Amino acid sequence: MLFFPNAKINIGLNIVSKREDGYHNLETIFYPIGWKDVLEIIPSSTPGFKCTGITVEGGENLCEKALKLLKADYDIPDVFIHLHKNIPTGSGLGGGSSDAAFTLIGLNQQFNLGISNEELKGYALRLGADCPFFIDNVPSFASGVGEELIPVNIDLKGHHLVVVKADVFVSTSKAFSGVTPKPSDFSLVDEIQKPLSDWRLKNDFEDSIFEHHPKLLAIKNTLTEAGAIYTSMSGSGSSIYGLFSSKPPLSFNDEAVFYQQL
Repeated sequence: MLFFPNAKINIGLNIVSKREDGYHNLETIFYPIGWKDVLEIIPSSTPGFKCTGITVEGGENLCEKALKLLKADYDIPDVFIHLHKNIPTGSGLGGGSSDAAFTLIGLNQQFNLGISNEELKGYALRLGADCPFFIDNVPSFASGVGEELIPVNIDLKGHHLVVVKADVFVSTSKAFSGVTPKPSDFSLVDEIQKPLSDWRLKNDFEDSIFEHHPKLLAIKNTLTEAGAIYTSMSGSGSSIYGLFSSKPPLSFNDEAVFYQQL
């Protein structure tokens, strides 16, 4: 069976506080977008995993980890998993988390395991903080470490989305070290009900990351100058996106670019 794990963007991202376990509490809006990988799960007498497309780092892939999680609790036959990567790695778009979540969803569907979405979210959380989002895969307000999810109404219909992934690596640990946690002054859920031009939303990672990676700030400025109503970095980087009222005449030389009319 074929599945198509999709990416997400963060609309607003507040680092609220540091937890006793060393992680951080955050607030953000997760919004699913159409940039997708391709995931194939095939029953096979020669089980294994293969990844094509964009090169990923070695070691056990999250898809393999997802399979092991379910195999520990369910009688699943041997399978071969082929993942074709289109979503850039290290982009703040959640591609790896989506791949893992869709592996859980795919195995559940293909082998009629009868696992509820709430149970799937529990498995997903063991794979990554933002993995549970991709189970329901609807716009959601996320809090905690990203696992506490409440669906939200946000109307971006008709807007044009441009996502630009620069050839820049952003260390997640360094990204967090550059932020001083503080509660937000306003509700993200209330803010997204306003027109885009009135949004006060910001990604708390941007200031320190842009200082170390001015190329990302340059991309954001390019999107703004091209007429973006709202621009932001997604997650801890390194993708920058813009929301436009019409398709912008943009051209980037060395960056991966995704376009979607919402």
